[in-house]
Amino acid sequence: MSTPDTVRPPATDDASREGTAPAPAALAGMLAAALGLGVGELIAAAVTGWPSPIVAVGDRVIETTPPPVTRFAIDTFGTADKPVLVAGTLVLLALAAAGLGILGRRRPGLALAGIAAFGAISAAATLAGPGVAPAAITPSVATAITAALALLVLLSGLAQRPAITSSAIAERTLAPLSRRRFLTLASLVTAGAAATMGAGRLLVGGFDVDAARSALQLPSPTRSQDLPIPASATLDVDGLTPLVTPNADFYRIDINLALPRIDPDAHVLRIHGLVDRERRIALADLFARDLVEVPITMTCVSNEVGGSLVGTAVWLGLPLRDLLDEAGVQPEADQLIGRSVDGYTGGFPVSAAYDRDTLVVVGMNGEPLPIEHGFPLRLVTPGLYGYVGSTKWLSEIEVTRFDAFDQYWVPRGYAAQAPVKTQSRIDTPRSLATVAPGTVPIAGVAWAQTRGIARVEVRVDDGDWQEAELATAVSDATWVTWRLLHDAAPGRHTVTVRATDATGEVQPETRTRVAPDGASGWHTTVFTARDA
Repeated sequence: MSTPDTVRPPATDDASREGTAPAPAALAGMLAAALGLGVGELIAAAVTGWPSPIVAVGDRVIETTPPPVTRFAIDTFGTADKPVLVAGTLVLLALAAAGLGILGRRRPGLALAGIAAFGAISAAATLAGPGVAPAAITPSVATAITAALALLVLLSGLAQRPAITSSAIAERTLAPLSRRRFLTLASLVTAGAAATMGAGRLLVGGFDVDAARSALQLPSPTRSQDLPIPASATLDVDGLTPLVTPNADFYRIDINLALPRIDPDAHVLRIHGLVDRERRIALADLFARDLVEVPITMTCVSNEVGGSLVGTAVWLGLPLRDLLDEAGVQPEADQLIGRSVDGYTGGFPVSAAYDRDTLVVVGMNGEPLPIEHGFPLRLVTPGLYGYVGSTKWLSEIEVTRFDAFDQYWVPRGYAAQAPVKTQSRIDTPRSLATVAPGTVPIAGVAWAQTRGIARVEVRVDDGDWQEAELATAVSDATWVTWRLLHDAAPGRHTVTVRATDATGEVQPETRTRVAPDGASGWHTTVFTARDA
């Protein structure tokens, strides 16, 4: 007896046959990854201390990135380097997920193994974070499991259509899910991904750090040094940087994709190491002490010549020397390590706590520290680049020695000790600006924290150096504004500036990169005076 004839659909290539094209499978992979990440984000947001997979991997990428790449990112993207990193990570993840979706169409086992590998990488990155409990890998595990299940469900609607037999025609139950069913499932997964990600963004793990910051009442300072700032400290020039930088405009450089959320009521600062008495100070204890308010200019070591990674704020805090005296610094100690809750460490000389107003800071420009600038506690050390002396989200101060410990950036190619170099910058006219001929105000800022600025000189084209007018200096811990009125003839002009600090040292002309201890060189801009 002959077997039933096999009836096949019209011959087509695999790419055009229903369910065999790679695009739906790629979409399935990306949607499965989105749902998995959404679930991971939601779980991470629900438990303080559990990082989301993207944050965990991103933080480890930041930590392990070679210094030249880090410098390129900061130089190229500035304070937008972290959003660019997140966007780049998501793009790569989407491409990988699409590839796993296509792979899963033919080899589902390999696709699931790929998802498991991503989960393992995320879990390992989580465990490599500072002070992380093993349970913190839960978001990573949940992400992998959810993505795997979602991928299997979505791919079930894309199974290769088998040859249609006469019995299969009678039994419609053997037919695969329809295209409409796949689109329905894809819509449900998309909605689930959006819902979980949105809920994760709204959820704050039972603690609202913004509300805690808003509720915090700063005490009044017992001493306001160099305040009020005299009117003569500001020059009236359009385009000139304000003397005090608003909080919203102050530069931010750190190692975090997600900002630490710290409860100020529970936060304790520990002082330990080479001390006679270990100290633990609650924030309320700090508030009860004699706090001072001091204007201080801060500079990032990544600031290029003419860059904007520098700013001045009025900081409210307790002199670090007061806390060190209570603890009793032992004679052999020569380094102070500021430790952050995110695992960052910055190290600077013990002497810097005593020969300047180094502060344990609680306030910035009249309000509690912004979260992105270290709420509720940070260090600010005048005259040292921020990476060594201005640790944010401060949890510990360890008294130690330079030969016993290298702070975070030293193994990454930066100097252990990094005093701020004398620098000057042209703010106006901006580079490539076009202005009216005649009297043109050339103006900017100069800084040499702890030394002060004695003179600023400006050269236009190949002319002689001309001494600029300096505004009244607030202190040697802050920058100073300057200006020069120049009679500009029509045409293109090159402007160069240099500063001399109060010790008589002239800002060097030779350009150097930011590593290992800050950039140097004269800032130059070009402007055009248009024909009258």
